[in-house]
Amino acid sequence: MQGIKNTEQFKEAINSGEPVIVKFTADWCPDCRRMDMFIDDIMDEYNGYKWFNLNRDELPEIADEQEVMGIPSLLIFQNGEKKAHLHSANAKSPEQVTEFLEAQK
Repeated sequence: MQGIKNTEQFKEAINSGEPVIVKFTADWCPDCRRMDMFIDDIMDEYNGYKWFNLNRDELPEIADEQEVMGIPSLLIFQNGEKKAHLHSANAKSPEQVTEFLEAQK
């Protein structure tokens, strides 16, 4: 998963014609560490997406702009448009993440 370190990288990533997923996390977040334990298998299964990681504490203006109120959150973008948002309350298990991704097909 490629890390996004600045606004320019974020804009470049989300403006892709291909669908991309941006995972919003933070270093202090226990649910984010839990997600890290299972996300690799999901990334392998849903490899039609390009996956990115963004630390919301490093880029709070992007998190605010995208209405990321809790972490971890998964946002799907294509052509600069937010297509879907899995909020943190619903992103605690592999099953929840998989159900979210299945609903986007």
